[in-house]
Amino acid sequence: MKGTNAQLQKELLLVDDDPNLILLVKDYLEFRGYKVITAENGREALEVLETQVPDLIVCDIMMPEMDGYALVKHIRENPRTSWIPVLFLSAKGQSQDRVKGLNMGADVYMVKPFEPEELVAQVESSLKQASRLIQHKTQQGQQASHLKVPQNIELTPTELKVVQLVARGMANREIAEIMDVSQRTIESHVSNMLGKTGLHNRTELSRWAIESSKV
Repeated sequence: MKGTNAQLQKELLLVDDDPNLILLVKDYLEFRGYKVITAENGREALEVLETQVPDLIVCDIMMPEMDGYALVKHIRENPRTSWIPVLFLSAKGQSQDRVKGLNMGADVYMVKPFEPEELVAQVESSLKQASRLIQHKTQQGQQASHLKVPQNIELTPTELKVVQLVARGMANREIAEIMDVSQRTIESHVSNMLGKTGLHNRTELSRWAIESSKV
């Protein structure tokens, strides 16, 4: 069996009303190391999504009961599934068909018949992109959730006034004008507060001021 450990952990949902295509694509993707679950139409796919959240969905457009467009609409409207990459498979290859498919919420639009290797390449590319986005959001969340500041920081009345204005998004020059002092004086106050708190920049200082109810 081909495929990397990363692929072995990936679960794909394949949705198509053509049993021959389902069999062909399922076998090929499983041979490449993916776990594949199947559905025959959009409504059946939604039932699957109630209990399982695949890493990617490969979906036909023209299907009975619920077509691919309606399925993707449901997927994108549900926060639990909205992030899942969707790859459309369609016999319609006109430019307007591709544009409609992408505008409806698909990430990739492939025209039947297609080369199996191209399908695998598109699947792998979509999974990598989704992984990068998830990792980026996770890193942002981690950065946003940890401000390590010592307890009981004491600010002078002037520093308190300065940090309140910083938290309102004002530049040092604007704060200097309001407080009728030099910009260098404001910069000195900001520098002192960064030293007291151990924070790295004005953005973190502003967030700390808001979160610690100093504003």
